[in-house]
Amino acid sequence: MHKKIDEMYEKKQKIELGGGDKRIQAQHEKGKLTARERIDLLLDRDSFVELYAHTEHRGNHFGMEDKEAPGEGVVTGYGKIHGRLVYVFAQDFTVFGGALGEMHAQKIANIMDLAAKNGAPMIGLNDSGGARIQEGVVSLDGYGHIFYRNAIYSGVIPQISVIMGPCAGGAVYSPAITDFVFMVEQTSQMFITGPKVIESVTGEKLSSEQLGGANVHGTTSGNAHFTAGSEPDVLEHVRRLITFIPQNNEEKVPVQAGSDQPDWIEDLAEIVPVEGTKVYDVRNLIHTVVDDQDFMEVHANFAKNIVVGFGRINGETVGIAANQPKVMAGGLDINSSDKLARFIRFCDSFNIPFITFEDVTGFFPGVNQEHGGIIRHGAKIIYAYSEATVPKITVITRKAYGGAYVALNSKAIGADIVYAWPNAEIAVMGPEGAANIIFAKEIANSADPDEMRQNKIKEYRERFANPYVAAANGMVDDVIDPRETRRKLIESLDMLKTKKESRPPKKHGNIPL
Repeated sequence: MHKKIDEMYEKKQKIELGGGDKRIQAQHEKGKLTARERIDLLLDRDSFVELYAHTEHRGNHFGMEDKEAPGEGVVTGYGKIHGRLVYVFAQDFTVFGGALGEMHAQKIANIMDLAAKNGAPMIGLNDSGGARIQEGVVSLDGYGHIFYRNAIYSGVIPQISVIMGPCAGGAVYSPAITDFVFMVEQTSQMFITGPKVIESVTGEKLSSEQLGGANVHGTTSGNAHFTAGSEPDVLEHVRRLITFIPQNNEEKVPVQAGSDQPDWIEDLAEIVPVEGTKVYDVRNLIHTVVDDQDFMEVHANFAKNIVVGFGRINGETVGIAANQPKVMAGGLDINSSDKLARFIRFCDSFNIPFITFEDVTGFFPGVNQEHGGIIRHGAKIIYAYSEATVPKITVITRKAYGGAYVALNSKAIGADIVYAWPNAEIAVMGPEGAANIIFAKEIANSADPDEMRQNKIKEYRERFANPYVAAANGMVDDVIDPRETRRKLIESLDMLKTKKESRPPKKHGNIPL
């Protein structure tokens, strides 16, 4: 028996070495960690339990029958992050460049199934040269099995993709379906067709980093939700994200100990300028309201005119969205509409209450926006808010104009509570524009058009563009002192803890994608 046990340990040791010392060294020379080193950093110490380690490929073409692939190029198993169960796979670039084959894919599919059955987050660490071409179409079929699970488990368990190296061709569609994508600057890339193919077709010369690096996807395409400068940093961000999200769609995030932060905050009266034309950073408002200024922004460098992310109010995780007046005056465009709608739907899928801080001039005008489909993209926001059944609270801090007012969680599309600050302007359009249209003749025929215009702007603001008209018509639940905003949010979240709301029975809706 001892001989058999020794043989077992020898096999495990060989599997743990992956492609061997030389390939591990080559991985390190690229500034990259191995699959197992990444897992060790991601998970709580000594919590990882490996599964399917002895899986072997079944390839018998192009010399594959004589080649070994320890662990089949991917490490799979489960462990804990901050004491909570998660499942993980980590592609091993030291074995066949992490290329995906039939059995490699089966290991990933098996661990995804376990994650879904046991209701725990699934984290994929991607570092692969793509499909294992020696295995032919079965490698492509393997991708299909993974994509299918990404789709059917969407909204059931949180799915997180961490791009730690190359991710090309069909492989990119798995991360694209998952809830959050992390990338490492300078060492990870995602693209459908590589630089050489693009150069041969279009003549454009680009490096892999220029084509699909972390900066590109974090700022321009929006495919990456988080980026960091090193692998340890990006894995620490994943660990932080896990603290804000639940295990599955039937649970809520564990409530943390309450903050010592006061419920009455004097600074809130000064953060937002009363004048609608003055800019400010809405993140200062968010940091002031949430517990311990702890706000994890999602898509921080993409579509900066809307800010979304996770925070806590009195220990309870909330999703937060806020117009950013310092970018495009906080107006909504195509990219910010997509960014916001997707984040709302994630929070609704996983029972996370949603808070909206509204200061919006409207949907951004322009030919490019109209021709690019702003109608369709803007409609996603309306759909997402209307569909969501979690507690939904809106705080109108300054401007709420036109269709954007309706879209941003107004009472009409399902807000549970709407608060407005006393300086809020809620109207079809800004007083300046409205006065120029409504009182055009009076202004033109007056002895002093400029003075008349200012008088009419004041008249319109007093009559329509204030929170009391909306409150009188039931569209605002209360006009509040800005300094009591945190207190009101705590009270509302507590009141809404037992909220139950259903939608008409249906297979699913048809969101305007």
